[in-house]
Amino acid sequence: MNTTPSAAAVPSHPTPAAPSGRALVLGGGGSTGNAWLIGVIAGLFDAGLDLTTADLIIGTSAGSTAAAQLAAASPSELLAAILDAGPHQPAGPGGSGPGRRSAAPVVDHLERTRKIIASAHDAADMRRRMGAAALDLDAASDGTWSTQWRATVAARLPSQQWPERSLRITAVDARTGEPVVFDRHSGVALVDAVAASCASGLPYRIGENQYIDGGYRRNENADLAAGYAAVVVLSPFGGRTRHPLEWGLQLATQVDELRGGGSTVETIVPGGSSEQLFGANAMDPSLRPPAARAGHEQGLTLAEQLRELWG
Repeated sequence: MNTTPSAAAVPSHPTPAAPSGRALVLGGGGSTGNAWLIGVIAGLFDAGLDLTTADLIIGTSAGSTAAAQLAAASPSELLAAILDAGPHQPAGPGGSGPGRRSAAPVVDHLERTRKIIASAHDAADMRRRMGAAALDLDAASDGTWSTQWRATVAARLPSQQWPERSLRITAVDARTGEPVVFDRHSGVALVDAVAASCASGLPYRIGENQYIDGGYRRNENADLAAGYAAVVVLSPFGGRTRHPLEWGLQLATQVDELRGGGSTVETIVPGGSSEQLFGANAMDPSLRPPAARAGHEQGLTLAEQLRELWG
């Protein structure tokens, strides 16, 4: 008896498609991080390299605000707005530091979240605990924060329409701890997606659901660019993570994953002389202009290095 399997019986294992296209990843980093992101992209733009032509842009927290802004205004216009506003402007886009939330109890946000991270068993447990803590803050508030925050975020966006090009904005479901990625097909307004991605204390409500900062998934979420040939990642926090390294949330792991899938990846982090503008200072609006200028200087110097990758 012939036992050779027929062609129809042989399982098919198609060869994965080779990576193609270009992706830009904008990580979280608070108010100064948003300014630095705009500065870097404006510097590259002034040097003749336009990263906003990416086939995909991924934005997280401060990066979600920057991504939405860059979808509707030129990098040069956005940079000028930061510098013209000067040091007395209201707290800037991207990130929603605890000091700006009048509806929430006065808490030390960094210490509170540090304790949550330390008590968590893994990344999924951490997200659930962060969501539960945010819901507790919401229950103790007067319930008006989401409305106020939406108005604040809307005022920062040159347009409230999703762009035609692919834009993905990350958040985390506060009730389940599950990561969420919004795009123009999600049925969620752009301003709501950005407000959710920047909700690092109180949860942001969209309909019956509530969301917290997309940085609780991964600060950069660069792994969402899998399948793109050229990936440029901007990380205001320099790829650092507050989480245990064994959780694999750090930028280095994300880059390894992308390169393992065939992507060519370049990362941009703040220069040593500007590191004091981030971290504990990330929500200081007076530092936005120097952060933007530092980013612009970096962008000008990095253009040639990135030109071949970006094509």
